[in-house]
Amino acid sequence: MISNRFPHLLSPGRIGSLELKNRIAVTAMGVSLSEEDGTVGEKIIAYHEEQAKGGAGLIISGVAGVAWPVGCVAMQQTAISDDRFVPGLKVLCDRVHAAGGKIAVQLHHGGLVAGYSHARWGHPLWAPALPPAPKGNFTEYFLLEELAGMAGMKPPAIKVLEQADIDLAVDQFAQGARRAKDAGFDGVEIHAGHGYLLSSFVSPITNTRTDQYGGSLENRMRLLLEVIAAVRVQVGRNYPVWVKLDSREVGKDNGITIESAKQAARMVEQAGVDAITVTTYHETGKGKLHSESHTPHIDGFNLPATAEIRNAVSIPVLASGRVEPELGDTVIGKGEADFITMGRKLLADPHLPNKLMRGEREKVRPCIYCYTCISAIYMGGEARCAVNPELGREFERKPASASPRHVAVIGGGPGGMEATRRLRAAGHKVTLIERADRLGGTVRFAGLAYEPNERLLNWLVSEVEESGADVRLGTEATPALLASLAPDEVIVATGALRGMPDIPGNDLPHVFSGDDMRKLMFGESSDELKRKTSLFTRLATKVGAATGASANLDLVRKATHAWMPLGQNVVIIGGELVGIELAEFLHERGRTVTVVEEAPRMGKGLTLVRRMRILSELAEHGVALCGGASDIAIGKNAVTFTGQDGAAKSVPADTVIVAKGAMDNQSLADALRGEGFAVQVIGDAGGVGYIEGAMRGALDAVEAIGE
Repeated sequence: MISNRFPHLLSPGRIGSLELKNRIAVTAMGVSLSEEDGTVGEKIIAYHEEQAKGGAGLIISGVAGVAWPVGCVAMQQTAISDDRFVPGLKVLCDRVHAAGGKIAVQLHHGGLVAGYSHARWGHPLWAPALPPAPKGNFTEYFLLEELAGMAGMKPPAIKVLEQADIDLAVDQFAQGARRAKDAGFDGVEIHAGHGYLLSSFVSPITNTRTDQYGGSLENRMRLLLEVIAAVRVQVGRNYPVWVKLDSREVGKDNGITIESAKQAARMVEQAGVDAITVTTYHETGKGKLHSESHTPHIDGFNLPATAEIRNAVSIPVLASGRVEPELGDTVIGKGEADFITMGRKLLADPHLPNKLMRGEREKVRPCIYCYTCISAIYMGGEARCAVNPELGREFERKPASASPRHVAVIGGGPGGMEATRRLRAAGHKVTLIERADRLGGTVRFAGLAYEPNERLLNWLVSEVEESGADVRLGTEATPALLASLAPDEVIVATGALRGMPDIPGNDLPHVFSGDDMRKLMFGESSDELKRKTSLFTRLATKVGAATGASANLDLVRKATHAWMPLGQNVVIIGGELVGIELAEFLHERGRTVTVVEEAPRMGKGLTLVRRMRILSELAEHGVALCGGASDIAIGKNAVTFTGQDGAAKSVPADTVIVAKGAMDNQSLADALRGEGFAVQVIGDAGGVGYIEGAMRGALDAVEAIGE
């Protein structure tokens, strides 16, 4: 059955001679899943094969280096710089085609951004001219342990291209296109964005040449137009070729603008490309802007610029940048784009297209926009996904167990729910035991502080409810209960133990632990806290009467916008993930917030790109971030500490929240093992790993049971 809810997004489309079954494309992403020598192996083949099985109309495989290893931007990047890479690429194309998909490859040269090429092989960075110094330093958001991995790196040399170098680059793109066609790719995307080689020539910021390749837009576009012409010579007029163009350069003075981008779009159309993928670049020295360009945090961030470019040309335009299916369908229906490329959404759930086709929108695993995927690449690793632990591990997938087991899952947080739904999908009998009267665990609180987490909560709850598992709420998982159930296996997902750290003044009445805050938000506080917060308790009681997790959280959110049992001046002790997201939450609700953290840099537990954004925004909004604190003490009206500069500090505090002290909690698991049960511990109960750790642990536990 084909859904009619997304008539435009799910309609057939065409790029040149390439016919596509729907308007959803996997955007080109560097996921670092190829082999060390640039060849494609089973890891990236299985990754793209899964996307084909998931129903995307088009897959664009990212950053295939036409000059590899020169111009390489990441470890395990795909290479297309020599004929020896063609056989592996052909296997990739054949597998995707066999799974019912269409696949193109993105032709890429890193230029000024090819830091990995320099770090590993010592290659200079190819550039039109010596670039200006960056504005700002985004490495100030790195934790010290992350910076340690960069120790000893020397600034790269810059190779200002001469005519012979330019001629070589043009031929490398052309030969890359020939190899793509020989391998069986259905088309090629020429990457002329994101500060890479071709983009650096287009941008007046990085191109200050005075010859025929610099100055006017026509001259700055010359290299890209020569590449297009050379590619056409190699692949012919009927082979699908398109270009990825920057619509603007956010945060850069006198960079690419939407007006110059529209002119550039008309020029590449006249040069004979079949489509344009619209993207955005940014000033890389400014941390927040890494999530305000090609991988934006703001819904539909690039769509207005895409619409302007669409109106400037007559060829198809591919939109990108956090576009939900509903918005994408509307945009296509209005003629403001022809295709929607998705990145993070299809990492979170590669089967999103097929689920939309079947009318199962609610079954799409939601992306929580935590930037685990891109941050992993920034840190020199392979792409990962916090909510889809199978990303990058598709090639390891094991068949379901032939002998169903009875598994008791203890704890209804994200780890326990994920384990439950996976176990049921594999045919196992599951008894899910949760002490609270609702599923969710700490992610219920996380959903208040950060709304995308609520989407994950709702999805997990729905999946568990539909799985047919025996769910027992308000139930304590005692050894006696487990003995009566007689499970074959036990998974303990009870979450972390959150004690109050030994801080002077921690027993004062205006001091709350992280668990106190969670209990307050959901009406589960102790008698003492209920007496202090009677109004909040009445609100929470109303919440308890509402039906469904979404209704509960929505009511709590509305209530806390108006009132919370907290003073105006709030000091949060603890600047890791929980403390930082809580600071954002309370600032948005009108509190004056200070975060005090012993570590010199804040945001541990947050992925790098998410950290860069939230810390920047907190500072912009006046939240005081005091890292490197020592001698922290809580008084009746203030929190005192020694600052990183050695000076004594005192911050007014009507309310103090201690958002630290979480540790693993193995006590129940140990007790059950002592009774003879086969036990696995997942999630924060085995060591604080937040949502990603819980979801990955659930997959590992289920696979172990399957074996």
